[in-house]
Amino acid sequence: MNEYIKRTYNISSLVSKGVVLVIYGPRRAGKTTLFKHYTKDLSVPYLVDSGDNITVQEILGSGDTKRILNRVEGLSIYIIDEAQNVPNIGLGLKIMIDARPDLIVIATGSSSFDLANKIGEPLVGRRELITLYPFGLQELAKQFPRHEIEDNLNTLLVYGLYPQIYTAKSTFEKESKLKEIVEGYLLKDIFALEKIKAPSQLFHLIKLLAQYIGQPVSSSKLASEVGLNQKTVERYLNLLEKTFVIHKVLPFSNKLSKSLKFKPKYYFYDTGIRNAIIGNFTEASTRADRGQLWENFCYMERIKKNSYERLSHPEYYFYQSYENGKEIDIIEEYNGYKAFECKWNFTRDIVSLSEWDKAYPDSPIQIITKDNYFDFLI
Repeated sequence: MNEYIKRTYNISSLVSKGVVLVIYGPRRAGKTTLFKHYTKDLSVPYLVDSGDNITVQEILGSGDTKRILNRVEGLSIYIIDEAQNVPNIGLGLKIMIDARPDLIVIATGSSSFDLANKIGEPLVGRRELITLYPFGLQELAKQFPRHEIEDNLNTLLVYGLYPQIYTAKSTFEKESKLKEIVEGYLLKDIFALEKIKAPSQLFHLIKLLAQYIGQPVSSSKLASEVGLNQKTVERYLNLLEKTFVIHKVLPFSNKLSKSLKFKPKYYFYDTGIRNAIIGNFTEASTRADRGQLWENFCYMERIKKNSYERLSHPEYYFYQSYENGKEIDIIEEYNGYKAFECKWNFTRDIVSLSEWDKAYPDSPIQIITKDNYFDFLI
């Protein structure tokens, strides 16, 4: 298998002088590989720094114009990886581009909440933001024949689409690397940036979320099961979102008072990570939780597809009927609404929900199954 799979984002077409390109995404999603591929053929002077380096942290976080400009002297391109680890990185980058409008600057981060806070105000109007996810089906479809992807669908659901997992040669290697990501990288940003008093309970919370994917669940219920207070659980949930572990989905309603009575859902950014957390790598087609797994997979692939097509911030919800509690898995809001139901196998009794059909007759429910997913996810 080709070790380098071309990503949708082309850094060369995204960078511009005087603007910081910020690349967010989960750890191990391929951010470093992306900029390494960009730099390998460069003929101009450039430097790649790591935000984990103490010297780099001291220089870029100092606010000292002379020290910062000395760091980029003679360069055409400057890249700072894991920039969220640098104190006051936003100010440091602003100093660079203010004094060097000819400089191309790229910053990557696996912790959106911290990096966004640090660069937000100093770089208003002078940054370009993109999110790099694990591989998307859309990216694979550009390099591999359709039948190959379809033949591997079970593998994708079970082991996910992290680059190093997808390119691993054996199931043993895939499982070993997934466990390495979960144990060594998944919560690194949270532990580094927050004072977590109960790491074992945080892991317990993540395992509960892995069991509850596709199901509305309240923070109070999670708090009760984990043995933490509700405020702490809500803080942990927020941190897990901001570090690209889980994705929160709110119930849809044009009437806020009604939507508030329904609980949110949580999905994982990658199904392989979810399966590693619960220790289940059984083939998808034989699993009791395949419906939940398929729903998680379809939801994230819709997000990847729209993100890589550069749609301007679609909103995503699920719909829960006020009449009978039935659900529509995905409501996508962008220039109107699209409604999707994710079912491993097609059955005719799920193609209509009268309450939705009546309110939104121009947005019929579309069914995503293992037989037609190419039409919706690629």
